[in-house]
Amino acid sequence: MGGGSVADERASVKAVPKPAGNSVNPWLMNYRHAFHAGNHCDVLKHAALVLVLSRLAVKDKAFAVLDVHGGRGLYDLHSDEARRSPEFEGGIGRIFGAEDAPAPLQAYLAAVARQNPFGGHRWYPGSPLLIQGALRVGDSAKFTELHPEERAALEAALGSDRRIKIFERDAYEAVRAFLPPKERRGLVLIDPPFEKPGEYDRLAAALADGMERFSNGVFMIWRPVKDEDGWRQFLQKAEALDVAKTLVAELTVSARRPDKLTGSGLFIVNPPFGLSAALMEILPYLSARLAVAPGGGWLLTEREGSNVLADAKGAA
Repeated sequence: MGGGSVADERASVKAVPKPAGNSVNPWLMNYRHAFHAGNHCDVLKHAALVLVLSRLAVKDKAFAVLDVHGGRGLYDLHSDEARRSPEFEGGIGRIFGAEDAPAPLQAYLAAVARQNPFGGHRWYPGSPLLIQGALRVGDSAKFTELHPEERAALEAALGSDRRIKIFERDAYEAVRAFLPPKERRGLVLIDPPFEKPGEYDRLAAALADGMERFSNGVFMIWRPVKDEDGWRQFLQKAEALDVAKTLVAELTVSARRPDKLTGSGLFIVNPPFGLSAALMEILPYLSARLAVAPGGGWLLTEREGSNVLADAKGAA
């Protein structure tokens, strides 16, 4: 892994130059995760990600991770973007340093704390830094990011690490190109910004493609709690793939509204042993701590074939 001090790393992230040229697809300019980093959606996604990675590391055998929406890797919550709409205050800001956090949440909170050695929670790690922190000798990770500025920032945040490769490649194309990994076990993380229509169709096609190539892999798909018709159609297509085991988890911070992001969910194929139980501890806690209005809550459903292994929900 790369050396250097924490201060050097933070400086490199802030000093990333703007790439020359103007060849970026217009739709890519619409989304910057810096406006949303550390919000309630990130808390659910990243807490679950840390749990999945910890379960993969239980076995000595090496694992691989493919994260197809890498982003910039590290986010400054004091930046103009974050302060313009400080969503992190309703997410990581409500639970960072909490002494009553359940045990399964502690590893995630510790990962955030490691990026802030001088206290506070100014620096928020995206999924690439969380993944890098979980890699052992022999493990590997691939990240894709199309936006030039975000990719340059990601390269700076991750530093020189032989276990990691970063690509300028379409997310769904990467699923086809990089699976299966040589390690033959691991995680595929797909968390699109849902800025373009037809995202659920592309997700379903990518999942089918990925499962054909890497049937024993863990696939973790994030979604906003919006477009419920699209979500139901995605589930129907996923069920048609006849995958052995799936887990659905959702967290909403207020009543569902079609015109506003009030929560997010995860669809996980081949969830590792113990993940469901850990999320059962985390979800009620997050629901209570992150709620902003009545009507929010959480749910978790785990299935193996036609059998329901777990089915629980609760209100904030």
